[in-house]
Amino acid sequence: MKRPDDIKASKLDWLTILVVVALAMAGWLNIYAVVFDDQLDQNIFDLSLNSGKQLLWFGISIMMIVLIMIMDIRFFDSFAYPIYGIIILLLVSVLVFGTVVSGSKSWFELGFIRFQPAEFAKFATALAVAKFLSKPQLKLNKLKNWALLGLIVGIPAVLIALQGDMGSALVFCAFIVVFYREGLSPLFVLIGLITVALFVLTLLTGQLYLIIGILVVASFLIALGKRTKKRISAIVAIAIVTIGVVMSVDYVVNSVMLPHQQNRVKAFINPEADPLGYGYNVTQSKIAIGSGGFLGKGFLEGTQTKFDFVPEQSTDFIFCTIGEEHGWLGSTILIVLFVILLLRIVFIAERQKSNFSRIYGYGVAGIIFFHFTVNIGMTIGLFPVIGIPLPFFSYGGSSLLAFSILIFILLKMDAHRMQVLIR
Repeated sequence: MKRPDDIKASKLDWLTILVVVALAMAGWLNIYAVVFDDQLDQNIFDLSLNSGKQLLWFGISIMMIVLIMIMDIRFFDSFAYPIYGIIILLLVSVLVFGTVVSGSKSWFELGFIRFQPAEFAKFATALAVAKFLSKPQLKLNKLKNWALLGLIVGIPAVLIALQGDMGSALVFCAFIVVFYREGLSPLFVLIGLITVALFVLTLLTGQLYLIIGILVVASFLIALGKRTKKRISAIVAIAIVTIGVVMSVDYVVNSVMLPHQQNRVKAFINPEADPLGYGYNVTQSKIAIGSGGFLGKGFLEGTQTKFDFVPEQSTDFIFCTIGEEHGWLGSTILIVLFVILLLRIVFIAERQKSNFSRIYGYGVAGIIFFHFTVNIGMTIGLFPVIGIPLPFFSYGGSSLLAFSILIFILLKMDAHRMQVLIR
């Protein structure tokens, strides 16, 4: 008899797998390019180099992928909450027993192995959200259910923020993609986008100008339309809330954010104001990418890379290496690969017969989209530097393993999409 978890190779989505492998291999080569020194006898497989260490994590990730593929498909649905609970315990534990790295107390060190629970919280939260939203007879028009969803996503985000890793905490905003797909009103998404836009505009223009602008717009709206009590009250209420958001920006920046986070905001607003201080990373990143031209300087020929002008170039700023050594063409190919991956994930999610699998698929899409967009955006100055890796590409064992688990759970579900799973 055929077991329910048996998978034929033909049922796997090989296009997605090929794109992931291409990203991982290209990332590995670029990690080597970052650490390469032509004055030394270096080998890409050298375990003392980041490229060699990344290769070890490739092996660990492959073993985890094989384990996922031989597991019973019902495991992920049945144990979604326990997996989530274990990760929450790890996030709490790292606050007590963790090691501080780059200002964040978010790492466990076990001998020569270091791992970051925050990376694994993403797939665990995606499973928990999928489990909750796929409950039979769940009514999303109830405030209680939205509050519970907010807790599922908010608890790991808050714990990660307490570790000092605000970048990883912000990734959980990606679950808005899931909520929107499952019925969240576009109005809430619009409100969120307007809030972010107001925050950025306040940083760029200052409070006074925005408050005057809001009052002028509100006055015009009241004067030009019907002056009913209900309409005027609504306009005044919106204006008060909007002004409140604008006035809160200074408090958030100066009292909530840590000094290094404040510097990142300053660098986003005007990196040229202090190119050797808080604007250094972004300024050097732009120089590295721009110096590559159309075709780039060639593999292992990046001068900005060789002389370590860009900090964190193996991790957060690895896109600079692509821009410098492979130019506009190489950067475009990388972006196209990520777009193909995202479109494929959405396609896979939509063809699922199970609500659980579909919802999880959109969680995967949202997380990868957030990482891809923000990571590349921050290297060219479109977003503040928040320190998150480029999926499958940046150096980091925890990141590579967590993203491998994230996407191959979805591919496992997709291979069994014709099965009806009984809870």
